[in-house]
Amino acid sequence: MVSIAVIGANGTIGSAVVAEAAARGHEVVAVVRDPDRYRGGAALVERADVLDPAGVARVAAGRDVLVSAVGGGDGPGHLALIEPAARSLVEGLRGLGGAAPRLIAVGGAGSLETAPGVRVWDTPGLPEPVLQIMHAHGAALDYYRMVSDIRWTVLSPPAEIGPGERTGHYRTGLEQLLTDAEGRSRISVPDYAVALVDEVEQPEHIGERFTCCSL
Repeated sequence: MVSIAVIGANGTIGSAVVAEAAARGHEVVAVVRDPDRYRGGAALVERADVLDPAGVARVAAGRDVLVSAVGGGDGPGHLALIEPAARSLVEGLRGLGGAAPRLIAVGGAGSLETAPGVRVWDTPGLPEPVLQIMHAHGAALDYYRMVSDIRWTVLSPPAEIGPGERTGHYRTGLEQLLTDAEGRSRISVPDYAVALVDEVEQPEHIGERFTCCSL
């Protein structure tokens, strides 16, 4: 059993990660800003703000893994959190010294390559709000790549992630955008959660970004 704290447990991906980890028998703590609004299934719920390093350290203390499911899909207020959240998470974990847990952060697809030197965010016609989210995740990833004293991992989704069934099957890669057998870059939220919890259980990407996609 692994002890996991999930920041952003009220969100679409965060709640899926909580459900997947709990279903596997892990001890899961749902970390939210307002516990009274939490409707998930975790047995333990704690209050913390991802932008408060002291709060991050408090909920991470004694855990094996800290998952950050903070993203930019919920409007401008959340968009502004992405890169500052990365810095706050690292600062909070540094406060725990050698007892700091691993950090696994939900990333974005925008910085993945579609061809050598060409990234998803270079695709013509992308709406400005989407580009802002992509570049915010890119800035967070750039920051993580300067961090060597915290065991971090970033998991970027494919181009499309949304509702769907849990198949338990997916493929992984590193810097290139992946596609499935039909040529689409997509994964269901439940299968993304499977990939993330698999990384919790069997670490293969410490200190790097990886991505996943449906088969």
